[in-house]
Amino acid sequence: MEPSKLAVGLDIGTTKIVAMLGTKNEYDKLEIVGIGKSKSQGVHRGVVNNITQTIQSIQAAAQEAEAVSGQKIESVVVGIAGQHIRSLQHSDYITRTNPDEVIDEADIERLKNQVFKLVMLPGEEIIHVLPQEYKVDGQAEIKEPIGMYGGRLEANFHVVVGQVSSIRNIVRCVKSAGLTFGGITLEPLASADAVLSQEEKEAGVALIDIGGGTTDLAIFKDGIIRHTAVIPFGGNVITEDIKEGCSIIEKQAELLKIKFGSAWPGENKDNEIVSIPGLRGREPKEITLKNLSKVIHARVQEIIEQVYAEIKNYGHEEQKKKLIAGIVLTGGGSQLKHLKQLVEYITGMDTRIGYPNEHLAGDTDKATASPLYATAVGLVMNGAETQLRPIDEAEATATEPTHSTDQEISEKPMKRASVIDRFTERLKTFLESAE
Repeated sequence: MEPSKLAVGLDIGTTKIVAMLGTKNEYDKLEIVGIGKSKSQGVHRGVVNNITQTIQSIQAAAQEAEAVSGQKIESVVVGIAGQHIRSLQHSDYITRTNPDEVIDEADIERLKNQVFKLVMLPGEEIIHVLPQEYKVDGQAEIKEPIGMYGGRLEANFHVVVGQVSSIRNIVRCVKSAGLTFGGITLEPLASADAVLSQEEKEAGVALIDIGGGTTDLAIFKDGIIRHTAVIPFGGNVITEDIKEGCSIIEKQAELLKIKFGSAWPGENKDNEIVSIPGLRGREPKEITLKNLSKVIHARVQEIIEQVYAEIKNYGHEEQKKKLIAGIVLTGGGSQLKHLKQLVEYITGMDTRIGYPNEHLAGDTDKATASPLYATAVGLVMNGAETQLRPIDEAEATATEPTHSTDQEISEKPMKRASVIDRFTERLKTFLESAE
């Protein structure tokens, strides 16, 4: 297999680092050819706080993925999340010099470039500029303006912003681990690509990705990203609460959560007890599953209520912004027993667990199609779109569109891909100037 035909996603999380290799088959499905996983050392809530440990963890994951696949990893698409991420809404416009020519990809890029020049707070960098609706000469609610005539092109944008230092540290770790930095994307967007259907995005859906250090939210409506947020709590705080509440070590707390944990305390009887071995000959501890569930329930409820506040902040109660498809839970934390029922109880919204199997080839290993790997699968998909389908420069800069169907227009160079490419180039220049 040619290295150029491989796409590699690198999910740098708080609890684990995953390197995943994949390629598109003849049915346009993703075939995963190798996965490497290592314990994440040096990352806290999506932010690198120990460069050396993070580099070692990335190397361990990459080496395992290479050993499993028999392929050499070169360029990687890196996922970014963390409490330093924020988003905002922005409207902008351009005036076209010749309104008698149809709007093309170059006009869209010029408008996006203008948004990239927005002045941010000191130390912040724009990661994504995601168009929502367009207006052409005052005509509103246009989803795809390419091919239309008009003198004034304007759009509403969802702008995702992150701290330059945090992004720079992640890129440094990737490069120091011997890998080529091939692009960066927001992790909730990668997870959304992996687990959401187009119908859900059209109807309105909230994706909740519960990771180890953070819980990421992405809201879609009418097929467009409408809102993103990062809640600085994840599965790790649940483990920490169990550790403190039951006076046990972290490793035991994590095992208790996975094996016996439940988000719904009512189901356990008082006489259901689990025995934890004591340290160095000490007496074993006996913990009732009811108390364990109470500890978990209290923290999970807090996380879900914070996420629901963000969903209401978007305006879910309004009929125009109603999220008909409800909530999709994914990430490692979504595997907690009875979480779906608790989320439905708190929010009153239909909920399902999101598995990244829709875009995977039929013979994919069941473990790979776990919510645990949703972000990694999304990053590989992103890499496959940007690396395996390069943008045709002549097509991207043409002033007259070719005669193509609506479907063909939608399959032209991915808009987000070009945003990532441009951001990557600017980031590389920035890093080189800092060295």
